Amino acid sequence: MTLFGEVRRASSLLAVSSLSERRAALASISRLLDEEKALIKEENDKDLENAEKEGISSSILHRLVFSDEKLRSVKKGYQDLCGLNDPIGKIREKRELDPEFVLEKKTFPIGVIGMIFEARPDALLQIAGLSLLSGNGLILKGGKEASNTNKILVDIIKRATSSFSFGSSWILGIESREDVQVLLKAEKYVDLLIPRGSNKFVRYCMDNTRIPVMGHSDGICHTFVDKSAVFDKAVKVCVDAKVQYSAACNATETFLVHKEILPSFLPLLEKAFVENNVKIHADAQSMKYLETAIPMVSGDEKNEYLDKECNIIAVEDVKEAVEHINAYGSHHTDAILTESKENASYFVSFVDSADVFVNCSTRFADGYRFGLGAEVGISTSKLHARGPVGLDGLMTTKWILKGQGETVGEYSGADGKEFHHRELI
Repeated sequence: MTLFGEVRRASSLLAVSSLSERRAALASISRLLDEEKALIKEENDKDLENAEKEGISSSILHRLVFSDEKLRSVKKGYQDLCGLNDPIGKIREKRELDPEFVLEKKTFPIGVIGMIFEARPDALLQIAGLSLLSGNGLILKGGKEASNTNKILVDIIKRATSSFSFGSSWILGIESREDVQVLLKAEKYVDLLIPRGSNKFVRYCMDNTRIPVMGHSDGICHTFVDKSAVFDKAVKVCVDAKVQYSAACNATETFLVHKEILPSFLPLLEKAFVENNVKIHADAQSMKYLETAIPMVSGDEKNEYLDKECNIIAVEDVKEAVEHINAYGSHHTDAILTESKENASYFVSFVDSADVFVNCSTRFADGYRFGLGAEVGISTSKLHARGPVGLDGLMTTKWILKGQGETVGEYSGADGKEFHHRELI
């Protein structure tokens, strides 16, 4: 627990550091990442070689690669983060209870965040950048497949921030499964756990810790093609939602298609999917209009393929589409493609997901694309934060009351003073 205690102490210094210093620390990390590109590639190549030997799936291999493009994306994310306002010390509410007796609700860092995430080295850097700028300490456990890459990245972050007032102990990388068990029991040192992985794993964390957990689990996303959809626009969006990065949690896994357009729309969609090597599983109604699809089997509705593979299911109308999504989805991201304002409004109102889109790809569910700079994940919880979790989702609040010697007794009883409660913000 000694190392966890060091993260706790460093996080208290980070929380009171200036925005300019935190921005400078991000810039320092960015520079050192560039200088150590060759070393990062060397370690990442080791992970890739080990993963291939162990027969890791292509979707995990795709996430595991830490390419120059991913590095550029991380650096761009850091630049965007530095352009955002300081999340610390924002006044959310302010009211005057009486003259010179003022109550404020202000934002403060959560403290120390424990992050358990999949084999994505770029995710480590995004999470670290958000934690740093939001003033939070960070304990990281990445997927074992990326152990060499994660280790060198944490080392680079530590070296890049060691000269700042808060030092390098604000971030700690842990590696073994035993460390995860210690982390789950570390409620004295850790204020929030964010596990990213399967629903089973997130549930395991919730059941085995007293630390609050921000859930981020399966990405079983849907796109519903309504009968009023413009076909060429709909095909373009569907292809992007499945193909642009099929291993992402916001890629569409199931396409729901209005039954009235099955004969005319499905051949167009199939042609585009075949051109992009997408394997199609289809229900009985849809199979009639598809040449390359295979029949769906029980359980396919809940599959997160994370690959160029999807379901196509016919539905009666927008109401049946919503019922299907709420029954089989993971409350992550779902979209409707329609020219009907009424159906779009119904879909947005009744789909119970963190992100609900109209006439665009589910792949837009991302903190960077939302203008948050980056994200620690997409929360499917309804408490605290929901959807892409950026700086704001890593803040908590304090109520601050400043008076002139007031006592509760003065405001009690029949003859007590009355509050006048004037809203200032």
